[in-house]
Amino acid sequence: MYKVISLYSILFLTITNACFDQVPKVSSGTIQQFSNFPSKFVAARNIDVWLPPHYDNNKKYAVLYMEDGKALFDSTIMWNKQEWGVDETMASLLKQKKIKECIVVGIWNSEATRQVDYFPQKAFELLTPKQQDAYYAAHMGDRQLLVGKVQSDNYLKFLVQELKPFIDSTYKVFTDTKNTFVAGSSYGGLITLYAICEYPNIFGRAACLSTHWPGILTNKDNPIPDAIITYLKGNLPDPKNHKIYFDYENQTLDTLYKPIQKKVDKIMKSKGYTSKNWETKEFIGADHTEKSWGKRLYIPFTFLLGFKD
Repeated sequence: MYKVISLYSILFLTITNACFDQVPKVSSGTIQQFSNFPSKFVAARNIDVWLPPHYDNNKKYAVLYMEDGKALFDSTIMWNKQEWGVDETMASLLKQKKIKECIVVGIWNSEATRQVDYFPQKAFELLTPKQQDAYYAAHMGDRQLLVGKVQSDNYLKFLVQELKPFIDSTYKVFTDTKNTFVAGSSYGGLITLYAICEYPNIFGRAACLSTHWPGILTNKDNPIPDAIITYLKGNLPDPKNHKIYFDYENQTLDTLYKPIQKKVDKIMKSKGYTSKNWETKEFIGADHTEKSWGKRLYIPFTFLLGFKD
């Protein structure tokens, strides 16, 4: 059984600890919130749509879907008073004409089911029954890590079959793969990668920050990374028309990631990815927090939305 009691659990879990009616305040652009957005596949959750300054209904925009949406815009609604600062970074890059015009769809996690929504299901199914049971029994402190069955296939159905059609019909956006992107961190990095692998005809580019490859809070005697790597060997999208960004840090929870990321990088190379369509970056002195991701957010945003193909 994996049972880890660690202060890292505070950093690892993005908690939605307030009611569904919190609308983030932004310093640039505007937010339109769809509270308690329904789904037949997963639990209802808030959806925050960020529109850039001078949003124009006569134009079309690219769409960036971002996981853990509560953490993106407004630190005052977060349990740890941290945010990514997506509105500030996006507006700055747009003003400098470094990225294509884009809206951001912030998808709140549903608190208790975050991990079962986000862990790549087909990788989980590569684990033996005994290994799956151990993962289900894993704890973070006094909290069980997985509450319910892994259901990321259903989460992606929600994203692709319910949320994307709603966004496409509600806003002036491009609907093609070249203009549909996804990004996330930690467990959100896992589901981001899973999304572009499972739906390569929907998502053209993905940014996975501080991807939580171990699944739990230790690398020791842990079969989960190998299961993910095996899945990636058979499911990475074609590098000819996809781009993927990874990064990791050398502090707190991210200290677990480097050896696994190196193995993932080898797979990327073997599948034909080069510097034209793939980046992996290490950030020294950074930790596993929204504040750290926000400081370097301009890098993956430029990678996803820049004008170089």
